Amino acid sequence: MKRVLFALPLLVALIIGGFAIWGLSGGRDPSSIPSVLISQPVPQLALEPIAGVDTPGLTTEDFSKIEGIKLLNVFASWCAPCRAEHPILTRMAQEEGLTLVGINYKDKPEAAAKWLAELGNPYEAIGSDYSGRAGIDLGISGVPETFIIDEDGIIRHRFAGPVVGDGLTRFTEALDEVRK
Repeated sequence: MKRVLFALPLLVALIIGGFAIWGLSGGRDPSSIPSVLISQPVPQLALEPIAGVDTPGLTTEDFSKIEGIKLLNVFASWCAPCRAEHPILTRMAQEEGLTLVGINYKDKPEAAAKWLAELGNPYEAIGSDYSGRAGIDLGISGVPETFIIDEDGIIRHRFAGPVVGDGLTRFTEALDEVRK
């Protein structure tokens, strides 16, 4: 009986270790997490602007006022992948005629203002989601996440993770599908 009790912690550790290795192993694409919002209108948003940033806040009505395809980017100044994708999204907005709007997620206004001043502000509107409520309504799993929204304000694609490298290729393919 003592041997069984002695081996029990080792067995539990092996099981936990196995799940950890499985969880960290490659081959899974975080952007493929399904979203119930696909083919649905953007949920109700009424987000105040970021204090210290000269960009309006973000409401659901903004998506029907803005013509063409919109990219809704959920970002934070504390997010390193957000920093990596920022120049790519900026370029896409400038060169491809896309409207970029943002939600600053669980971020201090002064940190967000400094981040945007440093990297540039390509957003037409940015809502401050300090509480994380809008993130819950959008079903995000973390930052960055970017939603492709069609001209009618319908969410057509959700991309979890940074729009860089292979992610940029997958994101561009999804964008091309929405453009058809």
